[in-house]
Parts: sequence; C-alpha cells; structure tokens
Amino acid sequence: MNNAFTLTRLETRKNALGTTRVVTTQDDGALRPGEVLLKIDRFALTTNNITYAAFGDAQMKYWSFFPTGDADWGHMPVWGFADVVASTVEGVEVGERFYGYFPIASHWRMQPVRVTPRGFYDGSPHRADLVSAYNQYMRCSSDAGYSAALEDHQMLVRPLFITSFMLADFLADNGFFGAKQIVVSSASSKTAYGTAFCLDARAGLTLIGATSAGNRAYVEGLGCYDRVVDYGEVTALPADVPTLYVDFAGNDALRATVHHHFGNALVYDCYAGSAQNTAFLSQTGLPGPQPKLYFAPEQIRKRNADWGPQEVNRRFNEAQGKFIATLAQPGNRWMALARGNGFAHAQTVIADLHAGKVGPQEAHVVRLGDRSGG
Repeated sequence: MNNAFTLTRLETRKNALGTTRVVTTQDDGALRPGEVLLKIDRFALTTNNITYAAFGDAQMKYWSFFPTGDADWGHMPVWGFADVVASTVEGVEVGERFYGYFPIASHWRMQPVRVTPRGFYDGSPHRADLVSAYNQYMRCSSDAGYSAALEDHQMLVRPLFITSFMLADFLADNGFFGAKQIVVSSASSKTAYGTAFCLDARAGLTLIGATSAGNRAYVEGLGCYDRVVDYGEVTALPADVPTLYVDFAGNDALRATVHHHFGNALVYDCYAGSAQNTAFLSQTGLPGPQPKLYFAPEQIRKRNADWGPQEVNRRFNEAQGKFIATLAQPGNRWMALARGNGFAHAQTVIADLHAGKVGPQEAHVVRLGDRSGG
C-alpha cells in the first residue's frame, strides 16, 4: 500500500496501567525493502495483558516489543489476527492473515525473516534480543490449530493455554517435585483452570483450587479441581502432606500464609505471574522454598530439544483443540465471550481489567477491522 493512511495506536501509562490514551499520526504508506505492513483486525484482552504491562521492564521486557519513543507510555502487547495490506517480502503476500503478538494499533510494520509456509519471525532490529516465541507470526492458511469460526476462542485461549500446557508439562517433567497435593491460587483465572485442565490425567495427586469467596461457586462449577477452598480456608488444608504451590495470585499475604502453614511440607513454590505484584524475586524470609518464576518459553525450548518442534506442536494443538471445544460449547460454565469494537471499547476493558472489575467467566474480544465473522 503506497497511499498515506492514519495510524491509530493505544498507549498505556507505564506507572498507571489502567490509564490509556489514543494517539493518531499520519503515515505515508511507503515501505522499505524487507518490510510488510499489517492491518490489525481483532485481539483478545485478558488479565494476562495487564500482566505483560506489569512486567514490562522486568525480565521479559514486554514494553520493548513495540516501542513508542516515549519513556512514560508503552504499547501493551495483545494476541490477535492481522492481515497483510502491503509487502516487499517474498513469501508474505497481500491478503494473507496471520496470528501473533501485536500492539493495540490499527496497523504495524514488520520485517519478516525466516519465512516458511508456517509463517515468519519479525526480524526488526529492536526485537533481536527479545524472547523469540513472541516474535513468531503464524500463517493462518497453514496453521493446524486454526479455525476461522473459532478465531475469538483461539486468540483468547492460545497465549494463555501455551502457558497452561507447558506449566502442566513442567510440573510433570519434574515429578511434581514430590508433591501429593497441588494448591493453585487465583483458581478462577483462565491460565489456572487451563493448567488444571491439562493436569486432568495426573495420578495420585489432589488438585486444590484456592479462590476468593465471591468466585468460589464459579470455580466449583468448573469441575476441574478435586477440592475448592476460599483463601480463608487454606489453613484448614492438611499441613503434613507434601504440597506444591502454584501461584497465579501474587498476593504476599497469601504466600506467607501458605509458607507458614505448610512449612517443610511445602516442596516447591511456583510463581506463575500476577498483574498485581512484580516484586516476587526478592527474598521473602519465609519458611520453606524460595518462590521460583515459571517462564513458559524455557520449557518450550526444553521440549523442542526433547521432542522436536513438530511433536511439541502436535501435542499442544491436540490439547488446545480439546480445551477450545469445551469452552466453545453453548452455555458452558467456563467462558462467555464479550465482544466489542474500537479503541474506546478497548480502553474501557483495560481499565476494568486493571481494577479487577471483570468477572472470571468474561472473555473480552475487541475488533478494529471490518471483516465479517466471529
């Protein structure tokens, strides 16, 4: 596309993640050699995206993927679908649709490298040292996990479910660290119950979902935990059983309760991420094991070496297909799609997510484009 267009972007204030602004600029539409222009059509918004922003300057460097040029404002990354509207790259054609990691923007320029039938990696220089898993863009026409009718579910589930799938695999790969019971905090979160879904075939382990009193009925209705307790009941759990703590809440007081209650019976504290607390790497001074950050790309790299990427993709697509089929059933108690349009709607959802006003069953999808379907 060599015609000028208006580039619209949504930026997030880095020190106040519920605060956003919409910025518009004029773009001349001219592409440099090796560059493509994509028009972003739709994306998912979940607490996971708030977590990306919360950890924006930490190990994962989420703010660095889509720089704004303003130290105080960043692009919150989202997962979604975009269409190629201009290309100078062989093998990336106008009209093709890709799934991947985008800013909340009307358009975005990329520099595809390692182009294959499966897709490409963005080779933009500023992304060279960032986690490669986030730089990969999947060509929908050759993606075995893609279904046009289930795009909304796929972009909601896939980035969370890869975390869930690889977390369940990481725990199993390590023999659950010798645990006999697993306590999962923030058990109503999509990543938590995705992990529970993947642990369904566990043997000899009791899976306990810990949640707020207000979410207890919802979590019990999921049917994926052997037992559900509210946070005030954690101290009623048997303290002499080897216990693995999988923390999606990031609540310091809850972590202290867990460590003091289980003491030496706590075999591992797996910190899986939180939108509210990014100070998890500091020494806690608590009894029991030091919390360890779980980082999905590390387990992906390990399994790529163990099994080969093709087998990793096969196993993931099989598990994800089963999960999406469950969530897409009409009237299911797991997920209810909430669809909206435009940047203003995205701003409202982000503010509500950051403020904790979004119910656990709500799954938000935002459309910017004019494609039909979904």
